[in-house]
Amino acid sequence: MELVEIRHELEKMVKRLADFRGLFDLVEKEARIRDLDEQMAEPNFWNDQQAAQTVINEANAYKDVVNQYNELSHLYENIEVTYELLKEENDVELKKELDAEVKAVTNKFNDFELQLLLSEPYDKNNAILELHPGAGGTESQDWGSMLLRMYTRWAERKGFKVETLDYLPGDEAGIKSVTLMIKGHNAYGYLKAEKGVHRLVRISPFDSSGRRHTSFVSCDVLPELDDEIEIDIRTEDLRIDTYRASGAGGQHINTTDSAIRITHIPTNTIVTCQTQRSQIKNREQAMKMLKAKLYQRKIDEQQAQVDEIRGEQKEIGWGSQIRSYVFHPYSLVKDHRTSHEIGNTQSVMDGDLDPFIDAFLRSKL
Repeated sequence: MELVEIRHELEKMVKRLADFRGLFDLVEKEARIRDLDEQMAEPNFWNDQQAAQTVINEANAYKDVVNQYNELSHLYENIEVTYELLKEENDVELKKELDAEVKAVTNKFNDFELQLLLSEPYDKNNAILELHPGAGGTESQDWGSMLLRMYTRWAERKGFKVETLDYLPGDEAGIKSVTLMIKGHNAYGYLKAEKGVHRLVRISPFDSSGRRHTSFVSCDVLPELDDEIEIDIRTEDLRIDTYRASGAGGQHINTTDSAIRITHIPTNTIVTCQTQRSQIKNREQAMKMLKAKLYQRKIDEQQAQVDEIRGEQKEIGWGSQIRSYVFHPYSLVKDHRTSHEIGNTQSVMDGDLDPFIDAFLRSKL
């Protein structure tokens, strides 16, 4: 970069530091850290260990954000000093070092900005991801299995753990439905960008005439909620059924009725879990899933009321896809919310979803 370009990058860093201060309220966070430190210094702090751990976790989260901001500020100051020195000496090697440093620090700014965007109440939680193929039989069910592979690959890239909570295989190929638990820091924060309908256009391998087909799969994403979240679920409102677990095959398929289906009768909300051999454990996990669904239902109802007041009309259905994956007559994956697109469809299907997730989160700024 030329000196004028470096100056321009430095000016952008100054602006972004100011934006960051406003985005997470630096003064308020520092005051809250002091308050939490005072609580941790009290003699009876550990009397309630669960409450103590909550305070520690909150303090560590705030300190992490503030420390990262201070580090970015320090890195900017170092670059500023080097820039001023370069203006006087015009040293070629020094300029190469500064170029590399500006790029590295800019990436740190981008990473920090993305972290700030994942600051909603449940962004840090594990994610429950469900895939449901639409009409179209084998073709849509195969598309569902392709998305299952894509999200599994993405999670592996992130170092997240993936557990299959429920799996219903397709009649000939693919899946009829699948529910995954994706465990990792900010898993829900990232994957909430994937909620919606995903559309595939390709020459169907199941069509002997080689015709082009369009398939749809709905992706639903919920945060795994802990026991601190109060959701009123009455026992008399539940219907609990047991059945024999199904799966992709193999020697580990259960031969007892350990799988659980829970129906919340007032809302007709249904959850299933068959990941464990123990019926008790499947029931515990299913209750967590039900809790998450009822919580999301409550949030959706509140949002619908706000949209009605604003006069917003949002179409819900297979025509409201968030992303299209076109394999024929050309190769393109395009997100219709952000207009971000990638021509390498194979890389996306191999789990390269971060550019789409990043674009979605930044669109919320």
